[in-house]
Amino acid sequence: MTDGQESLRQLIEPVVETAGLSLVRVALAGGRNLTLQVMAEDPATGQLTLDQCAQLSRAISAVLDSADPIPGPYRLEVSSPGIDRPLTRLADFGRFVPHLARIELGHGIAIGGAIRKRFQGALAGLDGEEVLLDAEGIGRVRLPFPDIRSAKLLLTDALIAATAPLDMRDADVVVEETADGRTTTRKPGQVRQ
Repeated sequence: MTDGQESLRQLIEPVVETAGLSLVRVALAGGRNLTLQVMAEDPATGQLTLDQCAQLSRAISAVLDSADPIPGPYRLEVSSPGIDRPLTRLADFGRFVPHLARIELGHGIAIGGAIRKRFQGALAGLDGEEVLLDAEGIGRVRLPFPDIRSAKLLLTDALIAATAPLDMRDADVVVEETADGRTTTRKPGQVRQ
């Protein structure tokens, strides 16, 4: 995470926690059209309802308007992490055992005479700050959590069954707040009007 994203995380996380939610990820992406993506979840369900998402979007927007941490225009996007979610916290790797994940390290590790950065396989737990993964074609590997650049669950029938939404209404709606403070909703892939 860059220093700028870490600063945004420090600004946003207390707002998320005050709402009784957990912050999953903060990412600032885009060139001329910046998007600040905030993923959060209800710790009890691992999901967000549309109402929770809208309330959180308004609360974060108020803090961002006051602090003004991003120069120029940007779009705020608040969402649930979804089923094939990113794994960003150490606890995530233990929570989703034995589901399949794809993990990329910042630096390669030596395995069988080769240096590897990318792994895919079943999560097998934690040992201190190491993620245990039953990697396809390799077997059990120990991946240092601080060196994980990106990690994501892979969509499988078992994962879908384990993370069935509480309520399917509005499950595919994105709530966005524009730079001028308006809140809009849209379906993913739908162009805003």
